[in-house]
Amino acid sequence: MAFSARDGVPLSQARATIYDLAEQVKAGAEKIITKNGESYVAIIDDASKGLDDVIAGKANDAQDTLNAMKRRRTAKARG
Repeated sequence: MAFSARDGVPLSQARATIYDLAEQVKAGAEKIITKNGESYVAIIDDASKGLDDVIAGKANDAQDTLNAMKRRRTAKARG
């Protein structure tokens, strides 16, 4: 599964919603926890599945995903 912008979650929010995040991951989502706007850790259901996705080229780079999120946020703020 590739990461998308909606997979990024600030650490402060993750602390408050860890149970909900765990349930989402168990249901198949993958989450990138961010700290100060930078990738910090990823939460995936099965590490071997995640590694298989990386090897198969099915995963997006976390930093690229975060950069895309920042660009969209900036564009939205500008109007």
